[in-house]
Amino acid sequence: MDPGNACARLAESAVENYFNYFTEIEEHFQRRRSAGLMLSTLDWALIETWKDAGIALEAALRGIDAAFDRYDQRPSKTKKINSLAYCSQEVLAAAEAMKEASVGMASEESHSETAVRPGADRGFEPETIAAFLRRNAEVIDASKLPQGGSFPAQAVAAEAAATLRKLAQELESKNSAGLEDLERHLTVLEEKLFAALLAATPDDEIVSVRAEADRDLAPYRRKMAAAQIEQLQKQYVHKRLIEKYGLPRLSLFYM
Repeated sequence: MDPGNACARLAESAVENYFNYFTEIEEHFQRRRSAGLMLSTLDWALIETWKDAGIALEAALRGIDAAFDRYDQRPSKTKKINSLAYCSQEVLAAAEAMKEASVGMASEESHSETAVRPGADRGFEPETIAAFLRRNAEVIDASKLPQGGSFPAQAVAAEAAATLRKLAQELESKNSAGLEDLERHLTVLEEKLFAALLAATPDDEIVSVRAEADRDLAPYRRKMAAAQIEQLQKQYVHKRLIEKYGLPRLSLFYM
């Protein structure tokens, strides 16, 4: 077996598992709720904090089940489970229980994510990804970003668009280092854009968004640790600024 091809397949598998983490949680929550409900900004931010914290997919799914099972024992006609935040405490408890049972977090996540959901195959053909990168570059070029701050957001956006086009060209010419490395590049680009937007957006607007985050988090604060709340607030502000200025999400997850 060609070692280069084997490494490429492993890298692609790792990226697909990253995407499956989000989609599995989204679909599992929607199935348990038994009603169509789009995940909110808070929900997506919460999934990102779980992923960043190394919480295995299996722990997240177990925690969601535990939260719904507990709710089903004493259902309420007036209060429904409308957010993943309701499940946060159970997810953390499930993750801790898996540790105490000496089930390695990394091996458990790998085991849980090998069972890819039906229809989860995604097209990672170079031309498909290249088209996605170029579409995002066009959207960024057309965006009207705030001026001011320690560095101009418009200049950062122009640089990001140019980088996306360069990455697309490298993919098509077979000079790309692989999907995992590409995803890292996209993460860095998005972080730079966020930093530029944060610096250029007036303080009162940022305060307003943080107040909105605090209101959404209020019913669930006692279920979360302070560090988790702080990370959620950051993710929430990030997503709101991206939405406000009409910028695309750059991750391959959003293809």
